[in-house]
This record gives sequence, structure tokens and C-alpha cells, in this order.
Amino acid sequence: MLPDGVRPAEIRIEDGKIARVDVDAWLPSGTTNLVISPGIVDTHVHVNEPGRTDWEGFQTATRAAAAGGVTTIVDMPLNSIPATTTVAALEAKRAAARGKCRVNVEYWGGVVPGNASELEPLIDAGVRGFKCFLVPSGVDEFQHVEEKDLREAMPILSRRNVPLLVHAENPQSLITPHSAILNPQYSVYLATRPPRAEASAIRMMARLSREFGTHVHIVHVASAEAADAVARAKADGVRITAETCPHYLTFTADDIRDDATEFKCAPPIREARHRAALWTALHNGTLDLIATDHSPSPPAMKTRDFMTAWGGISSIELSLAAVNSQASTLKSHVESSELRLARWMSDGPAKLAKLSSKGRIAEGYDADLVVWDPDETWTVDPAQLQQRHKLTPYAGRTLRGRVHETYVGGERVFTL
Repeated sequence: MLPDGVRPAEIRIEDGKIARVDVDAWLPSGTTNLVISPGIVDTHVHVNEPGRTDWEGFQTATRAAAAGGVTTIVDMPLNSIPATTTVAALEAKRAAARGKCRVNVEYWGGVVPGNASELEPLIDAGVRGFKCFLVPSGVDEFQHVEEKDLREAMPILSRRNVPLLVHAENPQSLITPHSAILNPQYSVYLATRPPRAEASAIRMMARLSREFGTHVHIVHVASAEAADAVARAKADGVRITAETCPHYLTFTADDIRDDATEFKCAPPIREARHRAALWTALHNGTLDLIATDHSPSPPAMKTRDFMTAWGGISSIELSLAAVNSQASTLKSHVESSELRLARWMSDGPAKLAKLSSKGRIAEGYDADLVVWDPDETWTVDPAQLQQRHKLTPYAGRTLRGRVHETYVGGERVFTL
């Protein structure tokens, strides 16, 4: 899978780098359907170590990543304890990760109320950018920000040219229906986080981005209205990018039983029209990339009540197959699904995190590669997953596309 499409080639690797790509190289007879693609760069992963290692941890998260063809993850600043809002916390996280990781690990810092003085030291220490929440994050140690906090942080990030990743929901647009107190139905939970909450938050971030020149990246776009708000901001010249997630591209609200809290996330999985709009937004460039928002928790936290269950979906091992399963059915597009996936899941995320040697199969790039069969079908058996806890909304689902081998720096880290 080269930047311009799928073709026969020989990849020469030296010292962990791609030294040369010989295009149209001779291939032996009996060649299989396997494709070599650039390793996936997942820029939205909650590892949760230290502090909540029983939720996931570097060992299990990176083992699952390797099994899914993910060669680089960028770890979110929550839900670890301490949260990555200071250099000391970053160093604690790096110490916790030492000797446990099968794939490359990078880090986002956090913007929270009162930590503006910590931002430049965190940049100097190597974070790739920063994450913030406009609504409560779900954990006490990572507080959400208001506009006054953003006005302190964004000039710093603009000056240092690093992105601000935003969980974009407007708290004033969230609703708690009276019936939600005693009604655990998914439709009731869905109504508490309407599309307008996303769209209005994106409009605010676009306004601030225009004022300060800060690169704003909207995470986990889940609605047609949110995608439209991003498109309008881009058309107005705002420095904004955005992502969506495999679960929004795969499932719809109609797929979710009233007790199936393994599907709970925020923003929520919405009706079919939103899924269709997100695919359109990917194809027309409104959405720049796909990332998992891998956010695991112990199964006991996934209570059968949508109003109290932890909101997070575990999917890092399944992202390539899940997205390929949907993309391969869209026959109306000229590009191959493999080329589109490489742009959305490797090159695009690498550009967001400014990982200039990752995301492509080209001379001088890191030899981070995934060998996979885009047409092989298989059924998800949770017991076989490498993540710490096996609960997943993909259980029993037949997917198209299977990883056979994963290489990081030319070294094999997974084989089927």
C-alpha cells in the first residue's frame, strides 16, 4: 500500500527505516491476497496507567494495538492518576510504560483550569499537543474548561504550534429528562446529548481558533450537525481538523438494546442518518482521520443502566477490520478502500501528532508496517482479544479484513 495506491513492490529496511521501495518488483508465483500497509497511528487511546491500570495498562493496550495493526498510539492525559497535566505526571506515566510497550507510544498533555503555566514545560518535555473537555470528563482529576480557561491556554499553544484536541459538547445543550432518573432506555440516554451540543461547541471553538490562530482538532465527531459545523469552519478558513471513530461508522442507535451498555460512549452512537453523514464527511475531506477513542473500564462499571454506566468503547484491536468492513462496501468511490484507510488511519493521524516519519510506506519513513488480508472475514470472539477486559460491542460480529503480522521499526511484534 503505497501513497498512490496498491501495487507490487519490494520494501528494503535498514536500521528500522525504509531504505528503499522498489515499485513493480518481481513477485514469486503463488502470491497471496495479503497487503502491506503503513502501520496504523491511533491518536486517541486511553491507557489509564498509572492509577487505573486495572482498567487497561500499557502492557495490554499495546499488545492489543499490535494485534490490530496499530504501530503507534498517542495516549490521552486521562484517565490515569495523576492526569498528564504537569511534567511530573508525564514522567510518572513514562516510568509506568517503561519495558511494557510493544508499539510506539506518544503522549498528549491536558488543559485543565489553572494549569496554563504547565503547558510550555509539557511541550518542552515532548507532548504532541493537548486535550481538553468542555463538559465533565467523568473523572475528578481532569476538570473541564470554560472559555476563560481556553483564553489563557490557546495563545500559548498557538505560539508553540501544537494542536488543542477538544471534546466538543456544549454543557448548556445537554439535557437530563425527568424520565431518565428511572428509565435506563438507550433512547432516553441518547436524548440527553443531542447533536446541537456538538455543533454549538464546535462553533465556539472555531470562533476562538480564528481569534488566536490555534490549531483546534475536534475529537470523536458523532453527528451530521457536528460534521456540518466543521465543514463551515473549514470553508471560513479556520485552522480546524476533526476525527470520527469506528463505532460511529459501524453502528446505529437501532443496533443497541436497552441493556447493552457496552455501546455507551459520549457523544452517543446516533441514528442511521448520522452514520451516513460521517462517511460522506470522510470522503469529502471534512473529517481528516479516524481514531478509536479506546476507553476501557472493568466490566462492573458497565452497569445495565445507561444513565450510570461508564461511557467508553474498547476497540483498538478491531479498528482496521471494523472500518474496512464498512468502507469496502462503498463501491461508488474511485480510490481503493486500502488507500482511503491508509490516509484516514495512518497518514492523517501522524500529521495531527506531527510524527513526520510515520504513516506512509516511503523512503526515510519508519518501518512500521501491517500485513493484512482486506478480504478475509472472521467473527469477533471476545475471549481471543488482547485487551485487558473483553467486553466489546463488536462481540459476535463478522468483520472483513484480518491482520496477519505487525512490524514496528522492522521488528515483528505480532503474528496471527
